[in-house]
Amino acid sequence: MHARKVTEPASEWLTVPELVDLLGLTPSKVHRLLEDKHLLGTRVDGVLRVPASFLRDGEPLHELRGTLVLLADSGYTDDEALHWLLEEDDTLGTAPIEALRAGRKAEVRRVAQALAF
Repeated sequence: MHARKVTEPASEWLTVPELVDLLGLTPSKVHRLLEDKHLLGTRVDGVLRVPASFLRDGEPLHELRGTLVLLADSGYTDDEALHWLLEEDDTLGTAPIEALRAGRKAEVRRVAQALAF
């Protein structure tokens, strides 16, 4: 679909206008979700994109925010947190975002805390 860097293995990426349509929000409210760590994105070819896997049932994945805050408090940059969430983790046996989606929030957060800088 879109050209991706090695650090961007998500299967689908959504732009802010796509998020506006999908979430039924204004662009400023979508940006607020990003600022408040309800969502996380990265720039691909200058365009801000958010992994579709960060959404469920037309809204941000509830388990994501606390994990993003924990990673930020642990010294992760947004790009490092995004990379960690999307890449397979040996301890979890899957990508952390997939573990979160499967209801393994406590386990994901324990692994994230253990990796803190």
